[in-house]
Amino acid sequence: MKILIAVDGSELSLDAVHHALSLVRAGLRASFVLAHVQEPASLYELVTTRDPDLIAAAARQAGMDLTAPARVLLDAAAVEYTTDIRMGAAANTLVDILEETACDLALVGARGLGGLRGALLGSVSQALVHESPVPVTIVKHAQEALG
Repeated sequence: MKILIAVDGSELSLDAVHHALSLVRAGLRASFVLAHVQEPASLYELVTTRDPDLIAAAARQAGMDLTAPARVLLDAAAVEYTTDIRMGAAANTLVDILEETACDLALVGARGLGGLRGALLGSVSQALVHESPVPVTIVKHAQEALG
């Protein structure tokens, strides 16, 4: 089984990593794709930089920095994983990664916006649920799950 774990650098996204590791401790044999999506470069960045390779390198470095805590957890657990960092619209790009890497499942942490605020701001996890060709598990934060 291959499982995509979407992380954005937030503490809440690490909940998906912790959930994946709890599945491994329970006996699941799987490899993982640690996925991070950077927003596309702004018009200002494009105009002032004028070097798409430089923009891509900066996005890749930012992605590596933001996935570092998740990679530390996965390394400590000695599980097999790859890291996939891309630029684009988060949900659509995650679907692309799911399809290209032949993942069987996606795990994503809940942002906890909910209600009107979540509807107004949009939700990557909700969009992923609707667009994904595979099941998506939204992992609630421990405090949210208890409340």
